[in-house]
This record gives sequence, structure tokens and C-alpha cells, in this order.
Amino acid sequence: MRALVQRVSEARVEVDGAQVGRIGPGLLVLAGVAAQDRPEDLVWLARKILALRIFADAHGLMNRSVAETGGEVLAVSQFTLYASTRKGNRPSYTDAAPPEVAAPLFRQFVANLESGLGRAVPTGVFGAHMRVALCNDGPVTIWLDTARRD
Repeated sequence: MRALVQRVSEARVEVDGAQVGRIGPGLLVLAGVAAQDRPEDLVWLARKILALRIFADAHGLMNRSVAETGGEVLAVSQFTLYASTRKGNRPSYTDAAPPEVAAPLFRQFVANLESGLGRAVPTGVFGAHMRVALCNDGPVTIWLDTARRD
């Protein structure tokens, strides 16, 4: 599983002109599921995201997690995180899980985030054409990949 995590002052996602998710200060998580992802990958990634110390402490140092700040999380599925452009200019998405595999894994990932955060995590609509708007704070953007747990 891959995630692009952005610290935001606010973020929202719309489908067909209707807002389906919105947060204030916290994290926007764009998440892609690979065909080989296992339940333990989802657990590791959710824990890692919630533990990232990328929010300022009293001294202005990035030393606090989203959970410690009381921030929110917005999770949006994004299979294009598995794009490969090795052969030409048209991206291939063969490493992304097919929708029937990815959808339940994404839902479980969101449930893991909710469990660790202790509150609901709004999402986009899986498989829909979405418009995501955000105000990146910092900017702080972190790339995580369960295949490279570093």
C-alpha cells in the first residue's frame, strides 16, 4: 500500500459537485492499494500515519502527531499512486489492485485509521471521479510505501 500524506490546514473532497468529506487542520491521506497488500500492511500504514511527528510542539519543532494535536484525517483512494511510466508516456496501473480487491482493503485501512484516531475519518467515494481541494500546511508532504518500510 502507498500513501501520500499531506499536513493541511483544511481539505475537502467533492463528487458530482457535492462535498462528501471535509476536515480542518490535520492530514490528507491519498492511498493506493496494491494487488499483493495484506491486512498487516494496512495496520502498519495506519499506525505509521497516525504516529508521524509532523505537527509543531510548543517550541515550533515538528514533534507531535495528528492524534496528539486533535487533528483530523481525510482519506481518499487513489490507484494512480501505482502508476508506472517505464514503457512510454501512458501510465500503466497493473501494480494497483483491481477494484474488487482494493475497495474492501481501503475500507479496512480507513477503519484502522478510525480505530487509532478514536473518531470517524471522512473519505471520498471509491472509484468515483473526485475533486480534492487542500491547503497544504508547511508544506509538509510525506511518501509512505509498505514495500519500503523505511
